Amino acid sequence: MKSTPHIVPEAPIARSVLMPGDPLRAKFIAERFLEGARQFNSVRGMLGYTGVWQGKTVSVMGSGMGIPSMGIYSWELFETFGVAEIVRIGTCGGFLPDMRLGDIVVAQASSTNSSWPEQYKLGGVFSAIPDFDLMERAVASARRAGKRFVVGNTLCLDQFSRYHAVKEVWTPWVEMGIIATDMEAYALYCNAAKLKAKALAMFTVSDLRLKGEHMSTEEREKSLSGMIEVALDAVEGGEGEAIG
Repeated sequence: MKSTPHIVPEAPIARSVLMPGDPLRAKFIAERFLEGARQFNSVRGMLGYTGVWQGKTVSVMGSGMGIPSMGIYSWELFETFGVAEIVRIGTCGGFLPDMRLGDIVVAQASSTNSSWPEQYKLGGVFSAIPDFDLMERAVASARRAGKRFVVGNTLCLDQFSRYHAVKEVWTPWVEMGIIATDMEAYALYCNAAKLKAKALAMFTVSDLRLKGEHMSTEEREKSLSGMIEVALDAVEGGEGEAIG
């Protein structure tokens, strides 16, 4: 069985992978949503599981925090293990005046202040976007479920914005139509583009930057289920589809 320095599979990895940042959230998803879940990774505490959701074989694995960590794990899943699609599921800070805590954000594009795209030597600015079909399925799923959601351009920061040395660093970005911030989507979208794979980033709004409102730890745990179900519904998965 194939392995990498960060992923040593102890069980199959599905072709569709959900990636929260927190490995313990991956464990929670496996236990709460997947039937017959088997742990496939524990290297560096980055837990990964494969199980079945409504007849679809799906994996869930932590990505860690920030662009570099997402860059490593998503690259290895795509390139070494042949994963076909990854959906990033996490939390974000939201900027729209009518947003509420718990709303779902679907990242139609990801902008960044990171130096990550410089490695490609493009001589310009790369527009990092998701797979359209995957995004369309997620939007359709959210609409069917009656979830509050918004689709738009998001900002992937190298810094946790609450701790940024420049106060309200997001202000000029919001003036350009940015609706939310995260710390992982840009690397995921770039890796998918480079490796001809599919990716989507979705978030639950845990902080309203303009209003100064924040979810508690308990609220975060209770408010992510709607987004997780939308993501599981959106991935292709497949009966018995898994990588040995």
